[in-house]
Amino acid sequence: MNRRQFLHRSAWATGALCTGLSVSACTSDSSDDATAGADASASEKALVPAIGLQLYTIRRALEGGFRDTMEQVAAIGYDEVEFAGYYGRSPQAVRALLDELGLASPAAHIPLERIREAPEEVIRTAQAIGHEYVVCPYLAEEERTSIADYRRLATELSAFGRRCTDAGLTFAYHNHDFEFAEMDGTRPYDVLLSETDPRHVTMEIDLYWVIAAGADPLDYIRQNPDRYPLCHVKDRSAEGEMVDVGNGTIDFASIFSEATFEHYFVEHDDPESPMQSIEASYEALQALKR
Repeated sequence: MNRRQFLHRSAWATGALCTGLSVSACTSDSSDDATAGADASASEKALVPAIGLQLYTIRRALEGGFRDTMEQVAAIGYDEVEFAGYYGRSPQAVRALLDELGLASPAAHIPLERIREAPEEVIRTAQAIGHEYVVCPYLAEEERTSIADYRRLATELSAFGRRCTDAGLTFAYHNHDFEFAEMDGTRPYDVLLSETDPRHVTMEIDLYWVIAAGADPLDYIRQNPDRYPLCHVKDRSAEGEMVDVGNGTIDFASIFSEATFEHYFVEHDDPESPMQSIEASYEALQALKR
């Protein structure tokens, strides 16, 4: 653990502990140790997993200065990042910088065409950097013209997912809104969910896009609790605009209370001030950890 990570986590943990305990517990003598220990345990259980960032949010900043921008991400307090491109860096260079900054990268978005062209290289890169998940982020329009297209895709995703499983990785699919527009009376997303092999394909749910499509993310999470290890945390205004987390109407607390996500990635597709956006979103999500 580097100095930045140690100071950030120590300060936060101290604040969270003292917030969760009563004044008497914080200043108790030995006769109150049992009460203080119980309160501390309750406070610990209230924490949610580490806060991550989908780096697509700050892609222009990364193009202009990869190392400096990653340092800023770590300084804000993010614990994890999800890549969407490596900006010309080798897997070894990416891993070294992550280790230096005290960041983990449990997942990466890899375009479908790249998965098709070089599946073994995709897997080797993920292993070298330390990803746990390889995520298909998007379907081009020509890939999704009919329900039959989605059925063929489900078979293809399952096959690559098996290769990931065999390599000690997990494959996931990330949604937008178009998967929820019915074709022939069927939601394409339902096809992807039901016809991919659950042993080899999981889902990264993008809360903004599900809600924008008029669906309820909790309906899917409740029906398929083991399929959603990853989520994208992006907020939506009353007018339907994408906004920084905390500036919109999505009730993240209610969703998180029922979901069993392993990783939470803040994202905004096109913020006006990317670095300010990710800091504001971090602070809003951090408040839900208390």
